[in-house]
Amino acid sequence: MSTPRIPRLAVVGGGPAGLMAAEAAVTAGVEVDLYDRMGSVGRKLLIAGKGGLNLTHSEPRDAFVARYAERQRDASRWLDVFDADALRAWARGLGIETFVGTSGRVFPSDLKAAPLLRGWVRRLRAQGVRFHVQHDWKGWDGDALRFTCPAGEVSVTPDATVFALGGASWPVLGSDGAWTAPFEAAGMDVATLEPANCGFDVEWSPFLREHHAGAPIRPVVATVTAPDGTRRTRQGEFVLSAYGVEGSLVYALSAPLRDTIRARGHATLELDLAPQRDHAALERDLGKPRGKRSRSEHLRRATGLDAAKIALLHELLPRDAFDDAHRVAAAIKALPILLRSARPVAEAISSAGGVWLEGLDDSLMLHARPGTFVAGEMLDWEAPTGGYLLTACFATGLIAGRAAAEWSRARA
Repeated sequence: MSTPRIPRLAVVGGGPAGLMAAEAAVTAGVEVDLYDRMGSVGRKLLIAGKGGLNLTHSEPRDAFVARYAERQRDASRWLDVFDADALRAWARGLGIETFVGTSGRVFPSDLKAAPLLRGWVRRLRAQGVRFHVQHDWKGWDGDALRFTCPAGEVSVTPDATVFALGGASWPVLGSDGAWTAPFEAAGMDVATLEPANCGFDVEWSPFLREHHAGAPIRPVVATVTAPDGTRRTRQGEFVLSAYGVEGSLVYALSAPLRDTIRARGHATLELDLAPQRDHAALERDLGKPRGKRSRSEHLRRATGLDAAKIALLHELLPRDAFDDAHRVAAAIKALPILLRSARPVAEAISSAGGVWLEGLDDSLMLHARPGTFVAGEMLDWEAPTGGYLLTACFATGLIAGRAAAEWSRARA
C-alpha cells in the first residue's frame, strides 16, 4: 500500500500576512515552505515597532470596520475570522501580553516587536515550516514558481501558493511592488500602487523650512473636501517638514488628499489652529489695542498660538492682513494649505492599490489562477495607522493560509 502524499504549500513573502498564512497551513497538517527575498523575515514589522509596536486598536467593532472606508464590507468579513481580540489572544499564546494605550491603540507590554517576532519564528520552525531566505520571486513558469537565490535559479511546484509580498512602501525592507509585473503579465487585475499614510509637498518659504521644519502643530482640526464634495474632518496633530506636512493627522486624511490631487492637480488642507476657541472670541481679543507690543507678541497673547502656528499664519497670510482682526480670526479658524503632491510611495508608511478584491473569492483565491491565494498589503485596500493595517494583514493571512491548506489537502 502506498503512503498518502503530504500536501505542500508555498508561502511567498515573510511579513505578518505570510507568517500567519504559514502558521494556519502548517497547523492544518500541510507542509509549508516560506520564501522571502530578504536575508530574514519580518523586517518591516521590526522597523514599524521601533517606536512601539502598534498591534491593533481597542475601539468598538463598528468604528474599527469603518476605518477601511470603501473596503469595510470586505474588512468586516475578515475581522469575523480574526479581529483585535483574537490578535491579542494570539500574542498571549506567544507569551506576549498587551495593553491599551491612552489613544486606544494596543501594544505589547514591553512595546517591542523583536521578542514577538523571534518567538513566532521559533514556533513556526518547531511546527515544521521551512524558511528559504534570499529567494526573490520572479514569476511563473507554467505551474512552477521561479525564484532567484544565491545558488542561482530555483523552480518550485507546490500544491497551492499564498502570496504575501506587501505593497510598495519601504522597498529597502523588501516591499517594492515588483510583483505587479508578473501578476499583470499573467492577466490579473492590479490597481496601481500609490502612497498611503504619507506626507505631502508644500511650497514653503526658505524661512519656514529653515526655522520650523520638525515643529509639531497641535492640537488642530483638519478638513479636506474630496472632488465629490464630501468633507472629511479629523482632530489631532501633524508635523511641519522641510518638504511640506506629515504626521498622524495628515496620514489619517491621506486617501482623500491623494485622490483630490489626482483629480484636480492639488488639494487644500484646511486647518482650525485654535479648535478650543470660537471666531468671535478670537476677533475680540485680536481687536484690542496692542500698545507697544510687537505684532507677533500681540498675536500670541490674543490667540494663545505657539510659535509654529504663528509662523504658519505669517507664511500663508499677506502682511497687510494682520491689521484686520476679523481676517486673522477667520484664518485661524480655517487656514488653507495648498498641497501640491503626495510624497513618493517608497517613503509612505503603506500603499494603496494592489490585486483587486473582485478578482478573488471569499477565501482570497484568484479566480484566474485556482490554487493561488493573496493576502496582506498586496490586496487593494488601505487603512490608517493605529493598528488597522496590521490587523487586516494578520486576518487575511489566516484566511488565505487556511483556505490554501484545504485546497492542497483536497488535491493530495
